[in-house]
Amino acid sequence: MQYNFTTFKTELKKVEEFLGKEYRELNIGRASPMVLDSISVESYGAWVPLKNVATVSIEDPKTLRIAPWDKSQVKEIEKAINVANLGLSVATDDMGIRVIFPQLTTETRQTLAKVLKEKLEESRITVRREREKISKDIEEKEKLGEMTEDEKFRAKDELQKIIDEVNKNLEASFEKKEKEVMG
Repeated sequence: MQYNFTTFKTELKKVEEFLGKEYRELNIGRASPMVLDSISVESYGAWVPLKNVATVSIEDPKTLRIAPWDKSQVKEIEKAINVANLGLSVATDDMGIRVIFPQLTTETRQTLAKVLKEKLEESRITVRREREKISKDIEEKEKLGEMTEDEKFRAKDELQKIIDEVNKNLEASFEKKEKEVMG
């Protein structure tokens, strides 16, 4: 009996996607609308994502322009960005809000590199947890007679190959982002 790794691979893909999303949302000194993806704004008594109440566009490499659809929302949007504590400067003008990304200092770059490393480690821990679940499941199937000892060893080899590939992808994602941050 061949062990079915389909759901396991799906879970690992989610881990890779999560890490990528976390990395995209980090402020690396360049204007990126994705940095604001996690921000919610109070709009008419409900909390909604910023992108549901305004258009976010890149004005220049260091500035985002936020154009609220309802001009009365400007103060709420400004407040939400400041409360999010992303290290961004906010300036209101007659066309909406400008979000300015400060120049990264060496210290800030090193701090960001540490955050990147922490997020990588969180992802690795999740991968290890998933590997343990599958490994226990394989052992259980062998004990119950649903798979032979040879099949168990083949399944464990396949499991390790999948884990190695995912760890390589996570590491590559980290190294790419670290290069961006360190300039």
